[in-house]
This record gives sequence, structure tokens and C-alpha cells, in this order.
Amino acid sequence: MVVLTVVFMRVAVVGMELGEMGRVRPVIERFAGEMFADLPRRDQRGKGELYVQRLLTDGKRKSMVPMAARLGVDPQQLQQFVTSSTWDYRQVRRRLTGWAAGFCDPVALVVDDTGFPEGRAASPGVARMYSGTLGKVGNCQIGVSVHAVTDWASAAVAWRLFLPTCWDDTTLTDPTEVAAARARERAAIPDKARHREKWRLVLDMIDELAGWGMPVRPVVADAGYGDAAAFRQGLTDRNIPYVLAVKPTATAYPADAVPVTAPYPGNSRRPTPAYPDPPRDLKSLVMAAGRRTGRSVTWRHGTHRTPANPTAGMRSRFLALRVRPAGRNITRNPDRSLPVCWLLAEWPVGQPEPTDYWLSTLPTGIPLRDLVRLAKIRWRIEHDYRELKDGLGLDHFEGRTFAGWHRHVTLVRVAQALCTQLRRTPKVPAPA
Repeated sequence: MVVLTVVFMRVAVVGMELGEMGRVRPVIERFAGEMFADLPRRDQRGKGELYVQRLLTDGKRKSMVPMAARLGVDPQQLQQFVTSSTWDYRQVRRRLTGWAAGFCDPVALVVDDTGFPEGRAASPGVARMYSGTLGKVGNCQIGVSVHAVTDWASAAVAWRLFLPTCWDDTTLTDPTEVAAARARERAAIPDKARHREKWRLVLDMIDELAGWGMPVRPVVADAGYGDAAAFRQGLTDRNIPYVLAVKPTATAYPADAVPVTAPYPGNSRRPTPAYPDPPRDLKSLVMAAGRRTGRSVTWRHGTHRTPANPTAGMRSRFLALRVRPAGRNITRNPDRSLPVCWLLAEWPVGQPEPTDYWLSTLPTGIPLRDLVRLAKIRWRIEHDYRELKDGLGLDHFEGRTFAGWHRHVTLVRVAQALCTQLRRTPKVPAPA
């Protein structure tokens, strides 16, 4: 019998009993051979394949000892392969990026972060932080990820472990904190890995992906990233369009607002063009436009069919305005005007005001439905996190090294990519 994990409409090809592994072993061997081709030694390539197999096998806990027991191998072999071997996980990630760009042909890159509850303070990056996984502040690690997303599939293509300031000895002055930062050495954190804001880690990963052949795609993220004007500007500087959620308290000028130059008094610096009125918050701009300017949009079809909604259409009312977001971190045009972009707002029927807001630099002629579809495509990343954690053991790593964490995450990504390929390829003998 094969145990399948079903996540909405996505069947995760995980939880296979060992007796059933033979049905897909040729596919696993071929895929692993491609992903681990750059590992310098045969035994490393073999252990990489073995590790992926143990991630796919049945069993709730996917840490070293129970998985090794199910495979009948020495857990120390897998432990050494992940924590202290010499293979470069970036080469595997480069091959995964090439696979995702070709196989998935993503329509967007979705970015987010997720928490890894961790009680051991010695594990790299652990600190008391808010975690959506915990729903509160607690000891955890935070992983920041980029996912190649399309309507039918998604794959995590980049990960970084977020290092809080207490793990960066160059930012600390308190003696007790400096002492705590010595844990960097015990966790073998490389000197170049320092505290960086999560949005900066995302820009680093996007640059890396571009160098590995990932085509330019719109970046989609929640307000944790969209509210950072410097992040939006970083994407614009790279000529990457975006659809980013923002809070309604963010400010902007209407698209027709024009900076003016005050008269020159003749006895001081010449004034530069400036907007005569202060910017308005996004909620005020949308409320002024009015509900009637919106349109009903169905952006996708789900699985919850009802007599009133037999196609399970996901539908709401949206309006899109052209605005000029305000902010000191935004590069102005030569005439000192701020760049124009889309303000998208969701205003559901029956609600007194909009519920969600996005800023987007997609082209002016984009249909409203396409704009909404990309704004809403973040739903796939929640499916990824569920499959990666519940099905493939993403947060089951018990090692205490920086490289070990990144290697484990990379190997889980290989397993997820294999599951995606098995689900999409009808001729593959997948478990049923």
C-alpha cells in the first residue's frame, strides 16, 4: 500500500513504503543523477540519491536516525554527508534552477519566509523572533525562499537562512551579546554570512538565479516585503516587474500630480521641483475613486463547488488606479516626478472598504484579470511550504551547522522537484 499526502489538488508523491520504491526508482536515479552531476565523488552522488529516497519514504519524522533505520543504512553516513562533507550545495541549486526554468516555465517568482521552531540555541540563526508557523514570538530559525510559480506547479528554487543581529558579531556592542555571537564559530557560519534584512536576502537570491539562467519574471510577495520601498526600488533597478502587497497606510500621489518649482527668491539655493500637496494614503485614494470604478474578476477555480458556485470560481471585485508611490528610497525621474505604477485594490461585495492592496510595475496595458491573477498567485507558496514541511521533512533537520542546514534544504528541494515532475509526467509510473 502506498500512503499519499493530498494537499488540495496537488498530490505529493511522498510517503512511499520501501516495497513500492522500486516502481519509481528508475525515475529517482535518473533525476538525482542530473541534479548531483556536479558532485565530485561517486559516493557523494550516491548518498545524495539515498537522502532523497529517504525523504520520499513513509514515516512522519524525517530526521537522520529514523530515516536511516527505514533504509537500513548507518545514520552517521547521512549525517556526515549533510553536515561535514565537502560538496557544494550551490551547484545542486544551479541545476535545480535550470530544471525549474525549463520544466515549470514560471509566470512569477514568489518570495516569502517561514519559521522553523527550534529549542536549541546553538543551532545557526536561532533567536526569539515572531514566527507565523508558531503564531507568536518564540525560539526559531527563519528561512527566506524564492519559488518559481505557475498555475499548475511551483518549486522552491532558492533559500537563505536569516541571521538576526545577535548572530552577527560585527553589529554588537553589548558584551553578553558578543559572547553569544561566538556561537557562529561552533555553527561554522562563514565570515561573509552576516545579518541582512530579509528583503536584501531576496535580492541576493534573485541576482544568483539570474546568473544561473532563470528568466526575468514578475516578483510577487506579501506586505512584509512590499512595504519596503528600498526592496521595490531594488527590483526596479534590476528591471524586474513586481506585484507586491502593501498596507493601506502606504502613501502615494495620484498619477496626474505634477511637481512644481517655487519662485526663486534670489538670495538662496534655487528651489527644486516638488509636489505642492502631501501624499495620501492608499486607502484614501481608493475610497475617493469609489466602489463603482471596480470590476468583478474570477482569477482561478478552486475545488470547493457548491450549488451556487458549481465551477468553484474564486471571484471578487477589484479596481486598479495609476499612482505615484511616495518615499525617500524611490528614485525620481529627471523632472523630479515620482514613477507611476499600478495600485490594485480588492473591494469585495458587501464590504464597506477595500480589504487588500498591491503596488505593481507591470505594463500599463495589462488586463485587470492578469494583474489580479498574479497578485493572487501567492497561494501556491503555502502549498509548497505544506508539502516541504509535512511531506518531505523540511523542518526536521537536527544538525547544528550553517552548511548542514542549507544542504538539507537543498536536498528537500530536489525531492520536491522530483514530486512535481512525477505528478506532471503521465507516462511516469507514479504511485497511486
